[in-house]
Amino acid sequence: MLTEAVKNHLCKVTLLGNLVSKPDIRYQANPVIAVAELTLATHSRWYDKPSKQFKEWTSYHTVKVIGNIVELALIHADKGDIILLQGYLINSKNNNREIIHASYAQTYPKGYAQSINQIHYSGTILSDIKVIMTENNKEFSEVIVESKQTIYSSLTQKSHIVSVQRPLHIWGKQALYIAAHGKLNDQIIVDGKLNYLNNNSKNQFIDAHQVVLLTK
Repeated sequence: MLTEAVKNHLCKVTLLGNLVSKPDIRYQANPVIAVAELTLATHSRWYDKPSKQFKEWTSYHTVKVIGNIVELALIHADKGDIILLQGYLINSKNNNREIIHASYAQTYPKGYAQSINQIHYSGTILSDIKVIMTENNKEFSEVIVESKQTIYSSLTQKSHIVSVQRPLHIWGKQALYIAAHGKLNDQIIVDGKLNYLNNNSKNQFIDAHQVVLLTK
């Protein structure tokens, strides 16, 4: 049983993919600091049993990078380069986009590398849990989870709390377990991948591989 509130959740994204275009790098004054935005493509491939064919899906991640990492890892990066990065989820102030804020980045030469798309995420259940049936008669549970982290900003040079809310999709037996036992304000820990809804805003959601539920 969980006896006290979690004060600082986990939200760590690891991606390895290809740059869609050259990073947009600019400099902000007071203090002078480099700011870059880039789009990273990751690919997933699986065998579809009904069609007996392999299928591939590409996800496009919008990433913001601030500070020394820009000049250390991205200043010479170009379209097609392989990028390894770690960061956390955040809501951008520009059009309230849901993006990734990178705290680490490394560039490798152009070429093919098997993609990595992994997120470790913990938070508080904020919504009722819905069980949804797909067109292929597979069930998954959907729930909104809020994660709060204490983050140091290179721009303000202060620590502040970042709060994000993301839908969580849980499949298989775990889906039914969470639907039966999870409730509002329970804590949940997730190992999964970052995905995007097929809408105009391309809202982020988390596809769970493994879920741990901590009930009060």
